[in-house]
Amino acid sequence: MPRERNQMVEERKIRRRRANGEESRRRILDAAVEVASERGYEGTSIAIVSARSGLPASSIYWHFKDKDELIAAVIERSFGTWLTAMDIPDGDGPFARIRAMTASVAKGLLESPDFLRLGLMLGLERRPEEPSARAMFLEVRDTAFRNLTTSVRELLPALDDAAIRLLVTYAMAGADGIFVAKEIGGDSIDIARLFDLHAHALFDLAARFVAGDLTP
Repeated sequence: MPRERNQMVEERKIRRRRANGEESRRRILDAAVEVASERGYEGTSIAIVSARSGLPASSIYWHFKDKDELIAAVIERSFGTWLTAMDIPDGDGPFARIRAMTASVAKGLLESPDFLRLGLMLGLERRPEEPSARAMFLEVRDTAFRNLTTSVRELLPALDDAAIRLLVTYAMAGADGIFVAKEIGGDSIDIARLFDLHAHALFDLAARFVAGDLTP
């Protein structure tokens, strides 16, 4: 019995340490998103993230090797939410499903804009030595592109591969542009309305590809 009791106590300690570690990691990542969104990649430092999270720098370095690894983890954590928003949901028809997808993207950007804001800042940077955070963003973006391509192929089987690739490229570029317009224009920009217009444009382009009025 004493041995079993000691084992139970030790297991509880391990679970408590794991839970504390997960909570610390969450706080660090939340703080890193805020700091990087305000200051950019260059302006972010472990010291500032430490102050914002209320955790010592040693705690941050326990979880992450350096700032670059920390920012890469921020992007990776946000990937699931972004990828879900890019999925085309079930619906009554192609147009309704495309509208539902663009509405989901708009909602995600309104609720959690920091991920794309940070990702686009990194994506536009060019350096002799590429940060792993930028590589992570480009990697997850490429995954989203492939997934959206698969969804469009299933939704619009009459389109050929070249038309699908062009349409998906346009869809993601348009979403980026709407997000940037919102960042610049603030509350004067109705992001939901713009994404609904984007859905109409995408469906119209798809129909014109099918009809042969446009060629990729």
